[in-house]
Amino acid sequence: MIDKAEIMDESSILRAVTRIAHEIIEKNKGVDDVALIGIQRRGVPLAKMIAQKIKEVEDKDVPVGILDITFYRDDLSMLAEHPIVNRTEIDFPVRNKKIILVDDVLYTGRTVRAAIDAVMDIGRPVMIQLAILIDRGHRELPIRADYVGKNVPTSKNEIIHVKLEQFDGMNIVTISDL
Repeated sequence: MIDKAEIMDESSILRAVTRIAHEIIEKNKGVDDVALIGIQRRGVPLAKMIAQKIKEVEDKDVPVGILDITFYRDDLSMLAEHPIVNRTEIDFPVRNKKIILVDDVLYTGRTVRAAIDAVMDIGRPVMIQLAILIDRGHRELPIRADYVGKNVPTSKNEIIHVKLEQFDGMNIVTISDL
């Protein structure tokens, strides 16, 4: 697939992360009882970036967890016979916390639904909020993000590629045709 346009460069990704961090602080009146959970794969480094920005502003560490939703997907039977399972690593209680799920792209809403189910199986948070780098529309479920880096209207024949340093050696968001 050939990228047809660059949507965000590294500096615009960092600005979006900074804005999301400030919005989280403002909406939650600080970060007491706030925890971030990144959805595997690219939601994890984004959650860590947001936590770092919160630390710079509030001088408080916000716990960051890692969530794999593979077995919560509603299309699991349509995946490979042996799906790749990443790890879930949540080293803090979710009970009575304000959990902020973090992912790279919000599309149909099915990944977020699976993530909510997974979190609820771990414990009962006070609330769950959603932070997304790119909202591309085309929801199939009634889910919306509380914090959005950028809204990018797309056709269903387009793909958003979020490339992050940890996996791709660069921070950039592009769009291409299927």
